[in-house]
Amino acid sequence: MKNYNKLYVLRSVFVLCSLFFVIKGNSQELETLIDEALTNNPEIQKFDLQYQIASEKVNEVNTLSNTEFGVGYFVSEPETRTGAQKFKIAAKQMLPWFGTISARENYATSMADAQYVEVTIAKRKLALSVSQFYYLLYEIRAKQEVLDENIVLLESYEQLALTSLEVGKASVVDVLRLQIRQNELTQDKDVLIQQNEGIQAAMNSLMNQKYDQAVSVVAFLEIPEEDPFYSYETLTVNPELLKYDKLYESIEQSELLNQKDSSPMVGFGLDYINVEKRPDMTFTDNGKDIVMPMVTLSIPIFNKKFKSQTIQNHLRKQEIQSQKEERFNVLTSELSKAISQRNQSRIKFNTQEKNLRQAEDAEDILIRSYETGTIDFNDVLDIQELQLKFQMGQIESVKTYYTQSTIINYLIK
Repeated sequence: MKNYNKLYVLRSVFVLCSLFFVIKGNSQELETLIDEALTNNPEIQKFDLQYQIASEKVNEVNTLSNTEFGVGYFVSEPETRTGAQKFKIAAKQMLPWFGTISARENYATSMADAQYVEVTIAKRKLALSVSQFYYLLYEIRAKQEVLDENIVLLESYEQLALTSLEVGKASVVDVLRLQIRQNELTQDKDVLIQQNEGIQAAMNSLMNQKYDQAVSVVAFLEIPEEDPFYSYETLTVNPELLKYDKLYESIEQSELLNQKDSSPMVGFGLDYINVEKRPDMTFTDNGKDIVMPMVTLSIPIFNKKFKSQTIQNHLRKQEIQSQKEERFNVLTSELSKAISQRNQSRIKFNTQEKNLRQAEDAEDILIRSYETGTIDFNDVLDIQELQLKFQMGQIESVKTYYTQSTIINYLIK
């Protein structure tokens, strides 16, 4: 019952944690994609089957050793007072020491629990991968939209340049530079289209779908005003660390089983010997068969094997503890890095927001100067490039914020 409760809690934790990959304010699209991936991903199905196999082993160990049957025929019949012995039938069943079967079941159950943690880790990693691809698709498509807006903006600038060219206030070079810039943006857009197809194919592979199936993402994301508070102590409930607890428990159960296996085994048997009647004599018990109950005791006198197993289990527990501490340090480092990068993305976004407003003000000044006939298209291109840089930077900052948030959620929720 104790193991069942632990397993139930672990399952509940996963169900809750999987939802945290969908950041507040995001659409339900990501949650739907994660559910599809968890349902259809072959790797998850593989881990589920491995868990089912491990669970079934509990039934496998809940058995006794084979019952032994023997049949013998006396080629040279030994004579007894009651007659000649014709054949012999024997049956024997060895029984493990008290509590051995329960120890085997507990060990098999602990191994199944450890395997379930592996399933949980695989599902959380899959949810993390889907989320990261999702925000990468958002970044690509948001950048495509920005490029479309800037291409339209450059086309309007080109019309201004052509009008200025007619009245001698601009040169052909200005027009050509604007057209070259449009070509560059069109090229960037085409590159993003190819990137979108590649990321979309990778995401579909996680959901076990056709590589070219369209994946819908949210149209707009913004960085929230405040971030939730995180405690490094919550790292202790990460399944990657709980895995070592389950492995440690399985080793303890292995040692209990080893102690039981080092105990004697008791066997119960029955021998039946068929006796032929003596035809030349009449007396009591003439030809009476022989029935002999038997008790067997198997004692592991040479138990060096079990002592060695005890030492190995002790060393394995120390190894598990070291591995857990090492993994905890790695996860702590990853959490610190994710929080730092997410904070950096907020700082960059706010700075780019200020710069973008100032660039827009500069653009307004340049456009108003066109009315006085003093527009400088070199300055127009410079401002447009700055605006595009800041817009792209904002999109990258938003993507980084949410990507790092999914990593943080993976680590501590």
